[in-house]
Amino acid sequence: MTQRYALYYAPRPEDGLAATASQWLGRNPESGQARTQRPAPGITAERLAAITAEPCLYGFHGTLKAPIALADDCLERDFVEAVGRFAVNERAFVVPSLELAELSGFLALVPAVRCPDLQDLADRCVLEFDEFRRPADEAELARRRAAGLTPRQDALLLRWGYPYVLDEWRFHLTLTGRIACVTERETVAVALRQRFAGVIESPLQVNDLCIFRQPAPGRPFTVLARFRLGGGRRVRTETWQAP
Repeated sequence: MTQRYALYYAPRPEDGLAATASQWLGRNPESGQARTQRPAPGITAERLAAITAEPCLYGFHGTLKAPIALADDCLERDFVEAVGRFAVNERAFVVPSLELAELSGFLALVPAVRCPDLQDLADRCVLEFDEFRRPADEAELARRRAAGLTPRQDALLLRWGYPYVLDEWRFHLTLTGRIACVTERETVAVALRQRFAGVIESPLQVNDLCIFRQPAPGRPFTVLARFRLGGGRRVRTETWQAP
């Protein structure tokens, strides 16, 4: 029952984006508590729960370093402290605007234009914390390859344990699982544009670096620690305490 850890962007709990997203997905990743999903036009409650089940499991976030199991000689405390030291030397920045996009059949909020600061942060998270990663086993490699990878993505998978990093990475805040039916996907997109009207095309403040933890396979990810970029810290954890 291996725990996994990921480095994510996640809006602060008091941010309107966090409240809207957690209500859409049906869970607050900061507290771990379920939230009642508001009805969406043209979508039954059962279908809404189904299409948001996967992003609900991971919690509303943008991936900077995908989930990893820690190497055998690494402790959770060591990882958390290393992320804290890293965050102190970073700086907050702004993504100028977001837009709703379809990515391989699922819907997500993405930067409307490329943001070099965001790319740089993600690249350095991948490189800086690779020493903490337990190498992917054959089962994990096979699972990733089953989705169909390019030669470049396969090379990244072998080196970094995940195929969508560095030049293959694209920041996205996932709002649905894959929706095969184009008509249904358009209906959901209309509902999302209404629900996130105050967010789409607005600046995104990237102030924190978060560690999310999954206690066991199939269990939801929750915020383990949140560090303010550029110094200071706000920490939420069940087992680790700031010194």
